[in-house]
Amino acid sequence: MKKGINYTFDKVRVVMVNTTEPGNIGAAARAMKNMNLSKLYLVNPKGYPSATATARASGADDVLSDAIVCESLEEALKGTHLVIGASARQRNIKWRQMDVVGTCNKIQKTITIDSQEVAVIFGTEKSGLTNKELDLCQILMTIPGNPDYFSLNVASAIQVFAYQNYIYNTPTEFKENVSKLASFDELESFYTHLTQVLEHIEYFKDQHSQTLLMRRLRCFFTKVEPKIEEVSIFRGILKNIKPFKRL
Repeated sequence: MKKGINYTFDKVRVVMVNTTEPGNIGAAARAMKNMNLSKLYLVNPKGYPSATATARASGADDVLSDAIVCESLEEALKGTHLVIGASARQRNIKWRQMDVVGTCNKIQKTITIDSQEVAVIFGTEKSGLTNKELDLCQILMTIPGNPDYFSLNVASAIQVFAYQNYIYNTPTEFKENVSKLASFDELESFYTHLTQVLEHIEYFKDQHSQTLLMRRLRCFFTKVEPKIEEVSIFRGILKNIKPFKRL
């Protein structure tokens, strides 16, 4: 396994069948590397190797150089446990059909088991996969799009799949918020200060309106979960209107 390649990513093969434009192979390699995929299988590619493919790879030369060229689709699928065929349209035949989101969910569940690999097959630029090629698949993957115009380039389709697969295999990590929430005492002191300022500017019509407004303001600040420094900012603003008188 290559350095920097996640174990689960290394268990997914992208298989391109009878690709006629070498540039699409390079673009696919670029899309794969961006999304941490490295296993590219080419079945009877036309005009490959090619300088055009290398140029379109735009730095993903290692994916191209490591690509495995096969004479048949069966050869490219050896050793895999789940075979998925990509199609631009729904088919009215027996294959199990899933969109790209559901498919990647299935892939994620499959590759978490040791020694299980997945192959995702993409057909020719003009006609996609044949029915005979789809017979080798367990799942037919579709990519939803505009029903009035759907003409997704094969490299673009690989990019969509690779991105969705990346999302399912990479937990999103957010930087931990180190700011502390304002304590109960700090919030109560703030509410008291706020009440004093509103009374000072004669905002309340009567005791009833004061009670209702302060209740709504409490609800508002509770929802936003104010931090210590945020409460301090409000207190500074209020202090410039009227000094805080501790009760």
